Amino acid sequence: MLDVERADRPGPPAAHPGPVPLLFLIADTGGGHRAAAVAVADALERGYPGRYAPVLYDPLAGPAVPRLLRLITRAYGPVVRLAPWLWGVIYHATDSGPAARLLRRTLLAVAGRPLAGSLAAVRPAAVVSFHPLAGQMAARAWLDQTPAGRTAALMVVITDLGVPHATWRADGTDLVATPASGLPVGHGFRPGPATQTERGELRRSLRQRESAFLVVLTGGGEGAGRLGRYATAVLRGVPDADLAVICGRNTRLRRRLARLAARSDGRLTVLGFVPDMAAWLRCADLVVSKAGPGTIAEAACCGAPILLMSHLPGQERGGVQRVTGAGAGRYLPRTSQLVTAIGQLKEHPGELAEMRAASARLGRPGAADRVAAMLDGLVRARSAALAGGGRG
Repeated sequence: MLDVERADRPGPPAAHPGPVPLLFLIADTGGGHRAAAVAVADALERGYPGRYAPVLYDPLAGPAVPRLLRLITRAYGPVVRLAPWLWGVIYHATDSGPAARLLRRTLLAVAGRPLAGSLAAVRPAAVVSFHPLAGQMAARAWLDQTPAGRTAALMVVITDLGVPHATWRADGTDLVATPASGLPVGHGFRPGPATQTERGELRRSLRQRESAFLVVLTGGGEGAGRLGRYATAVLRGVPDADLAVICGRNTRLRRRLARLAARSDGRLTVLGFVPDMAAWLRCADLVVSKAGPGTIAEAACCGAPILLMSHLPGQERGGVQRVTGAGAGRYLPRTSQLVTAIGQLKEHPGELAEMRAASARLGRPGAADRVAAMLDGLVRARSAALAGGGRG
């Protein structure tokens, strides 16, 4: 098994009669898994135009997936929004090798047929998992094949910060992209803070006031982290700041905050999923978020100061340590702490500039390109091994 930090960057792509099919496994539990997969797919097209044809597939959703597994994955959003402590119990209870193997042999085993069907339909040169449970399912499907039938390489891209959960370790994996070199983010998340001119242009394009102190509040794809409470507190406690709240798929929160926005004299903007997240992060004076790894990676690439208001037990603790240890932001779990910090930073631009610079140093905007290069090298090596009669 190779690690993304130890592999050499491969050379230019060799001639190929057509695009090489790849199967990217994701799950829409949060938004980071899909975003990382799309970022790598885009990096492949930039670095190796026309060579690869990635197919995104969610093996935890769809009518062919067993009802129990679909119910479990659909519960992710409500659980992380309403009972994060319960998520912590589940996370720690399954964080061991025996627990991961038990999941693969029981609950995930019954969901293997749809994935096997996708493998047969796509016939990929490589399967790349961006989600721990999807990786376990891929490993199960890979091990169920006869040795002669294992033509596809298996790669795992870890999309969490900190110590990876046990379910990320899938048997038979050929390549693991660890978070040490950064999480894959889209090409739009350009490195470094925006200039004052660029910030003004972005705000005009987003219909925000150029001269206001702009705070962007987000809770990841699920809109988690008590966003409503924090939004109300910031509007009241920092009366000369504007606030943009990105609610993701939390439609209930979006409707509730829309009523508040109508009474905010234009200070509050409420959004769901946004196609231009990079623009919002680059034009913000402060980004306030739960410690989701995707948001942290994107904000750091944009050089945005980060105030973390919460984290999922276990899973997101590493993100808090990464941000605070780098000096790129602070962890402020109490509403009063958050409001006070925003007010203080607004009045101390020098301190804010130091956080912005530290955030930019933390960012790894080239992570998607590195993962794409490692994947290209893995496919080449597997193709060469198969052509030579070996398994690779």
